Parts: sequence; C-alpha cells; structure tokens
Amino acid sequence: MTMPIKDSSTTPCVAVLLCTFNGGRYLAEQLDSISAQTCGDWVVYASDDGSTDGTLAILSNYQAAWGHDRLKIFKGPRQGFSKNFLSVLGRASGHHRFYAFCDQDDRWHAEKLERAADWLTLQPDEVPALYCGRTRVVDEAGKESGFSPLFNKPPTFKNALTQNIAGGNTMVINAGGCRVLALTPSDMPLVCHDWWAYLLITGCGGKVHYDKVPTLDYRQHAENIIGAGITLRSRVFRLQRLLGGTFSEWNERNISGLRRVQDHLTPMNLNVLERFDRARQASLLPRVFLIASSRLYRQTVFGNLGLALAVLIKRI
Repeated sequence: MTMPIKDSSTTPCVAVLLCTFNGGRYLAEQLDSISAQTCGDWVVYASDDGSTDGTLAILSNYQAAWGHDRLKIFKGPRQGFSKNFLSVLGRASGHHRFYAFCDQDDRWHAEKLERAADWLTLQPDEVPALYCGRTRVVDEAGKESGFSPLFNKPPTFKNALTQNIAGGNTMVINAGGCRVLALTPSDMPLVCHDWWAYLLITGCGGKVHYDKVPTLDYRQHAENIIGAGITLRSRVFRLQRLLGGTFSEWNERNISGLRRVQDHLTPMNLNVLERFDRARQASLLPRVFLIASSRLYRQTVFGNLGLALAVLIKRI
C-alpha cells in the first residue's frame, strides 16, 4: 500500500470528489493511483454513503498518513450515488479551481489529472467547461479486457439530449461548470449525475472536451451500477431497454429537469429542447420531421440506428 504523499501548503488546485459505499475491496488501489498523479496539486473529498465494510477504516488510515488537509471525510446523504456526488461537489464548491469526480473501484493513470488540468487551464474560468474521455476496461483482477467506445463526433447539447458520452469517472469540471451544476434542484430525480452534467454544461453554452486517450482503468465487476457497454451483449441489453420504454422514461426526467433551469440555456439550445419535447408527443410524420430538423445525433452508427428506431416506434 503506497500512502506517503508530499505536503501542500496552499489551497489545492483540484478537488478529487470520491464517493464511497462498501468499496473496501478496491479502494486502496484507487487511493494509491491518486497519490501517484503527476499533478500533485489536489485534495480528496471522500463522501461515504453508509458503508458497512472496511471502507471507512481504509479512508481513516489514509487520512492519518496523508493528513486531514489532503483527505477530508464526510457522511453522504444516503440517497444514491448521483445525489452523493452532487452533495460532495457542493461541499468543495468555491474552494478550488477544478473538480474531478472519482469512483471508488477504478485505477487512475498517472497523467489523468494533468491532462484534464492542461485543457481546463486554457478555458476561461467564467465559461462552464467539462473534460471527459475514453477509458481502458479491466476485469476484477485488473486485467485489460478492452476499451470504452471511441466517440469522434463533437460533444454538444444535440448529442447530450440523446446519450451520455461523459463518463462520470473521467469527468473534471472548472469553477464555471461547478456554478452551473449548483443550479440543480435538490428534489430533482436524476437519471445520472454525469449525464446531467453533460446536458447542463452544453445546454448553458459551456465547452466539453472528450479525450480520446484513456486515462483510467474502468473496473468491471458484479457490483457495477453502470457498466462500460463494450460487448455485443451489453448493446443488445441497451436496445431492449430502449424498446421497453426506459430510454423514454430517462428523457422525460432529463427534460423535466432542464425545464426547471431553462432560463440558463442558450436560446438555440432551448429551441432544440422544445422541438425534442414536442417530437416526443407528436404523431409519426411530425415526430420524424422535428427530430430530423433538430439534427439530434448519437455518436455511433449502432446508436443512431437505435435512435431512429426509437423515433419510429415512439420510444423517445
């Protein structure tokens, strides 16, 4: 276990937002990968959502080794992982320049924070900005099994309405992005915090950078809440969810949330949202016209075929 870490006498640039829940099996490896970052200007905010295994003991041991200024431990809201992430973001908000979401069971590559900070530093602080990227997929033992899908189309609101390409475990936002996420209503039933961040930041006219170079190992195991989706089986499962109405239900929740913050959307993106909302209620020909004229898209051929099918059978 690699615990030692150099001291930081100034306010760290990056707040690492680590959410935990019974993650003791892999947590030490993730914490060690954070300590090995080439960008050493960080502090970890760990928000535990009621773990009953050894998670809290591991966090306490690392806190004793690193110091309380390097690792802060809080109690989460116990309302699910998305609310936990937004809760810990609220705790850190306003104290740092960048904010990196962190899963308990991944393994960061040494340059992860540095690559994110390099891009974010080029963006004006007042403009919401989000860095995300591709991942290397590993099994429970840490053995490589592939990569997450490679996305080549621009990350925009027109894409965000139909899919999420910004994996939360890769996500780093600036202070502008943090201020935008603070608009989230506390009683909003989120589909997922990372999809919401992608929607809200692009919708408000922010910038998103998708890094095609993987910067972390995304561990797949039986306890994963959301998987990497790299196999044919997982894609078929997603198609089944689309046909079963899950995609439509998610869209309903996202649209409802966006309506509550619509005054902050750009005029163009508000128009796209309204056309998408109308299309979901329209008969076939107007529905096809509204979606086509809005130029909504997904990142892959398979994804766009699924979107077209959803439009035809009114499952959007």
